[in-house]
Amino acid sequence: MQVTTEQIIYPSSDGQPMAESTIQYKLIVKIKEGCESLFKNDPNVFIAADLLWYPVEGRPDISQAPDTMVIFGRPKGERPSYMQFLEDNIAPQVVFEIRSHNDRQTKMNKKLSFYQRHGVEEYYLYDPERNELEGWQRIEGNLEVIEPMEGWISPRLGVRFELGEDGLEIYRPDGQRFLSYAELEEQGELNRQRAEQAVQRAEQESQKAERLAAKLRELNIDPDTI
Repeated sequence: MQVTTEQIIYPSSDGQPMAESTIQYKLIVKIKEGCESLFKNDPNVFIAADLLWYPVEGRPDISQAPDTMVIFGRPKGERPSYMQFLEDNIAPQVVFEIRSHNDRQTKMNKKLSFYQRHGVEEYYLYDPERNELEGWQRIEGNLEVIEPMEGWISPRLGVRFELGEDGLEIYRPDGQRFLSYAELEEQGELNRQRAEQAVQRAEQESQKAERLAAKLRELNIDPDTI
């Protein structure tokens, strides 16, 4: 009798939107791109937003799509999903979730249980409506609540969390804060303007030096000997 093995399909989408509000989307992008910038020179840190994570081989029904996840020890690159069993069985060490106004507490409890069960080391949950940040750190095998969160520094990322009037701010180890896309654009434009001004100043100084040299030559003075 011929035995056939049915191929297991691991979908690349769960059919859910990446974000349910503009603020949620902006925060997801800000955190994901901030982490990307933080580890841009490390080829073995993979960072993804809203990517399905399958922790168990043969179980496509067991999955989660964190708003942002950071995996140390895995190369950068494109993936339709993160299949842990094909990634040296390395689970995401750090996970971020941005709570939506539609998220029931039951759903958030299930996510916490999933991350507890499948090896996440640090889990951060931010509620933009309430401007509340919660965090959990794995201690002796369990995800334990971090208290207080204000000023907490992530052991894995080295970033510091602060809550201000404008919401969550995340600071890099060098003191620079994570920027939104609009802020990055503005900073890029400022840097471009500063560079242009520096070139203009250099050209003006060069022209000034040339005029001075010409004057000296008119006086039969060699500027190179001064």
